[in-house]
Amino acid sequence: MRIIVLGAGVIGTSTAYYLAEEGHEVVVLDRQPGPALETSFANAGEISPGYAAPWATPNTPWKALGWLFTKHAPLVWRPKADPDMVRWLWTMLANCGEAKYLENKARLLRLAEFSRDELRLLRQRTGIQYDQRTEGTLQLFRDAAQMESIAKDVKVLEADGVPYQVLDRAGCIAVEPGLANATVPVAGGLRLPNDETGDCFKFSNELAAIAERSGVEFRYNETIERIDRDGALVSGVLTDRGMVRGDAYVLALGSYSPLLVKRLGLRLPIYPIKGYSLTLPIVDPDNAPQSTVIDDAYKVAVTRLGDRIRVAGTAEISGYDKQLPPNRRETLELVVKGLYPRAGDLAAAAFWSGLRPMTPDTTPIVGSTPISNLFTNTGHGTYGWTMACGSGRILADVIAGRPSAIRTEDLGIGRYH
Repeated sequence: MRIIVLGAGVIGTSTAYYLAEEGHEVVVLDRQPGPALETSFANAGEISPGYAAPWATPNTPWKALGWLFTKHAPLVWRPKADPDMVRWLWTMLANCGEAKYLENKARLLRLAEFSRDELRLLRQRTGIQYDQRTEGTLQLFRDAAQMESIAKDVKVLEADGVPYQVLDRAGCIAVEPGLANATVPVAGGLRLPNDETGDCFKFSNELAAIAERSGVEFRYNETIERIDRDGALVSGVLTDRGMVRGDAYVLALGSYSPLLVKRLGLRLPIYPIKGYSLTLPIVDPDNAPQSTVIDDAYKVAVTRLGDRIRVAGTAEISGYDKQLPPNRRETLELVVKGLYPRAGDLAAAAFWSGLRPMTPDTTPIVGSTPISNLFTNTGHGTYGWTMACGSGRILADVIAGRPSAIRTEDLGIGRYH
């Protein structure tokens, strides 16, 4: 089968790899000059199944109200006359109940755990290298109140059999020695020893090269203008170079996915949530992070990627704006200076922003659509890197018409209807 994959981020590239494994003829289209040059370019670097949690919780509305008046808030909302923004926020609020939270959390854990296992298998098969580390993730709490708030998440981890450790200050420093120099309080942490880290950009480029050797054709610098439909089928994709046709089509365009399928009568509840990152060179390796530390107070992740530190965070609801305001950089600098004051060179840091494709229940939309030859692998939000391999494997199963290793019936667009 000839399959056209729209998008060459980590999701599109992973999808192409798994489809090529099945023996399909695969063509990947992307407007950028190479793989992973948008949302996948400078993300947090975490592969954290255990921390996969819905943004919509019973406490989210009240926390969001408080953050509106906080200088370094993890959530920033810039209201505008945008019906898609209003609809997305309303649907997210509808997911804030206790029952919905537990349902969404369990679904995210299922997909994220499976995806991490698929990544390990891929690594064994291919020997792919991407500054990976397998030393777990530490969610750090600055005070006792934050420590007490983890009880609900610990119950979900226990129910799903996810290994975890609740650590005091000394325990945190034992796994992350650089925290001994922290100038901010460290009350304790929740550590997930099976989590991993790695450079998503490097991974995507290495995997694209592997996929090309398997016959995948990557067509870069090619802008997708529209998808054409003929009755119940997609008939082709028009780009700035002409019409591209296949037997099946996979939508993996992140935040831009809903814009492309509106004219097909398909509504995807995905909205861009802007995130920021700093990447700085390590100047003191012994006092740098060993893996990923998530500062719960600011929802900022600090990750070691080879000889660099990646600091990433903030969720800004502001549409498709990709500006780089200085105050967002200040938040990231505040966190890394407080936790690892001796580790990196902030003067040499690169500042970046990307648009995360978020769904109201935080779960991606992976599977078939009412258009029989159109499939989606999009809407992964902050978990694209965590869920990339599992989502690619599942979509290959869906297209082949066979069951996957995990339940997938609640991952598709049908759950919104």
